[in-house]
Amino acid sequence: MLCRSPIILVFSLSLSLSLSLSLFFVHVMASQPPKYPESVYDFTIKDANGNDVDLSIFKGKVLLIVNVASKCGLTNSNYTELNQLYEKYKDQGLEILAFPCNQFGEQEPGSNDEIQEFVCTRFKSEFPVFGKVEVNGENAFPLYKFLKSGKWGIFGDDIQWNFAKFLVNKDGQVVDRYYPTTSPLSLEHDIKKLLGIS
Repeated sequence: MLCRSPIILVFSLSLSLSLSLSLFFVHVMASQPPKYPESVYDFTIKDANGNDVDLSIFKGKVLLIVNVASKCGLTNSNYTELNQLYEKYKDQGLEILAFPCNQFGEQEPGSNDEIQEFVCTRFKSEFPVFGKVEVNGENAFPLYKFLKSGKWGIFGDDIQWNFAKFLVNKDGQVVDRYYPTTSPLSLEHDIKKLLGIS
């Protein structure tokens, strides 16, 4: 008869139980469908200083999300009109989220600090400008993959250029997409409708 010390027996049982539990959790986790984002509120993004920003802080707001660039022919008119929209509607629930992107003609080559300085000194913009992202391709930022696909897959094409615009309702759903050449002020009617302003 083989004798085992109580310590070895307890250790063996503990190891066996631990292994069984681990395999159980691996099986349970593997059988769970992956969670797909249901709204923009499911994303965490980086601000210009590299800090995490949970987009759920914007719940209940109407969002205008724009990929921006400092050296584009559309820069002056877009920043000027975005500022006007923000000033007029920020207290009524509009937030503008700007994402610098260097994918179009390399027209946003600066660092996050340089971009912030440019936006603050030249345009005095008060809306948040986040860290630089890619909006197309394999390395596209997850938020932009969501924006482009829309909940129903109706916005599946790539961003064409700087200053493409996505309008998001108070539930975090994309409701409209506008071409880069679309003037921000021309969106005022759509924004007011989502804000509930007549």
